[in-house]
Amino acid sequence: MKLDRKPGDGKTPEVLLGDTRFAALLSTEEWNALSPEVRNRFSKRVADEMSVVYAGEVIDARFSVWGWLLAQAARLIGAPLPLHADTHVPAVVTVTEDARVGGQVWTRLYGRRRGFPQIIYSSKRFQGSTGLEEYLGYGFGMSLAVHVEDGDIVFRSADYFIDVLGYRFTLPAILRPGDLTIKHAQNGVHCFTFTLALTHRWLGPLISQRVLFRDVAS
Repeated sequence: MKLDRKPGDGKTPEVLLGDTRFAALLSTEEWNALSPEVRNRFSKRVADEMSVVYAGEVIDARFSVWGWLLAQAARLIGAPLPLHADTHVPAVVTVTEDARVGGQVWTRLYGRRRGFPQIIYSSKRFQGSTGLEEYLGYGFGMSLAVHVEDGDIVFRSADYFIDVLGYRFTLPAILRPGDLTIKHAQNGVHCFTFTLALTHRWLGPLISQRVLFRDVAS
């Protein structure tokens, strides 16, 4: 059990219970099949004013021609996909509780060999048909299905949607950018690998990225 004090309040430390929202998306057998380190990361309760930070390095990044064009076009909705294939550059991910929607804001920073780092924002919301959505901005988002494979937690896009004037429209298959798979795998002591793969049913692999992160002591 973790104790945390809100900065400057002078009150008794707040007791933070474990976060069960990700565990609720899996069966007990699936949750227990995850490595203890992965379970710990996905059950941290983050106070509203606090964040959890992981730092690491991009070790692989690849684009097809169509994948690169898609990533550039996605700048129109806030650039939610990696834009560059630079490797051996720093990467940082910050997870912050979003009390407004009962979810989490994930901020990803990817270094570049030239210019400022790319920063990607998204919000994980525990709602929708699969119980988990990732909101990308400008009304766009996707529903994520959660799986466990070989002790790793895997997120796969189930559908894409756009919210307009209070209405939600699910994108037909022909307009979807591809099938997105994100894997979080334990890699040694206090380290994990984040893998992103976007594949189109007709165009094949579009974008892949692999980042090695380490836990940052708080």
